[in-house]
Amino acid sequence: MSNDTGARPVPEGRLVLLRHGETEWSRAMKHTGLTDVPLTSAGEEAARRSAPLLAEFDFGLVLVSPKERARRTAELVGLTSSTVEPNLVEWDYGGYEGRTTTEIREELGYDWTVWEDGVVPGDSPGESIEQVAARARAVIDRVMPVLEEGKDVALVGHGHTNRVLTSVWLRTEPRFGAQLELDAGSICVLAYERHFPSIARWNQPAPA
Repeated sequence: MSNDTGARPVPEGRLVLLRHGETEWSRAMKHTGLTDVPLTSAGEEAARRSAPLLAEFDFGLVLVSPKERARRTAELVGLTSSTVEPNLVEWDYGGYEGRTTTEIREELGYDWTVWEDGVVPGDSPGESIEQVAARARAVIDRVMPVLEEGKDVALVGHGHTNRVLTSVWLRTEPRFGAQLELDAGSICVLAYERHFPSIARWNQPAPA
């Protein structure tokens, strides 16, 4: 797709986001950041069923979070030639790791959300949303040359990080990700609508 103004051409490649399949913690709605929780059998089976959804893409690059749940998802959907990208790791939830939103709200006494209120240090320091957004920007900067060559890119990662990355892609406030529902095992496609970064497909589940 050419740019009528003579500026830099609009990338024709598509950015495909995969959230890892179900884990015991995701099923229980626990914040799962740096803890390495494996996929459930249902999560593995859903990943296998999702493989045909990727047949239409011509991947020039596949990047995957270092966490086992993401790497296993990539393997099961057939993305075996992948490169680990540390910046795709999930939000570091610090002291809220392994806890549900309901539990945190009961402790704090108000309607806490990670998007508005952030996290506290725990066994790990935790991250601000701005730090997650900076990691997302680094990933986008890394893949943009491939997209500009007309090749597609797959990113296999996590729920909150993918939602922040999408907000950065859309050139909007990272907290916009709070409005993007994203289920375990789902597939999303980011692209360009003329000169504007866009969402071409969102939260597509594994076929039944």
